[in-house]
Amino acid sequence: QVQLVESGGGLVQPGGSLRLSCAASRSIFSMLDVSWYRQAPGKERELVAAITSGGSTNYADSVKGRFTISRDNAKNSAYLQMNSLKPEDTAVYYCHCWGYWGQGTQVTVSS
Repeated sequence: QVQLVESGGGLVQPGGSLRLSCAASRSIFSMLDVSWYRQAPGKERELVAAITSGGSTNYADSVKGRFTISRDNAKNSAYLQMNSLKPEDTAVYYCHCWGYWGQGTQVTVSS
């Protein structure tokens, strides 16, 4: 079992930035692929970004060039740097790894 804890969400103005963190409970995290998903009210959960154990990344078209996923295996952690935020980025953001989900962290982009 892997426990995932997200942090870093909050309220930000359009054009602002946030950095989300995902902390895992086990060192096996370093050998696993990690993804960030988001779910806006009334919408399905969608993949935002993913990073493999080797560091390869991919992004949803809607966030390419604005979001960056990264990981620090020594800290059993993954991150999502979000820049140039838009109101449509408002959602609960979830970390996913090995079939496990974190509790989510709310990101609200509003003036």
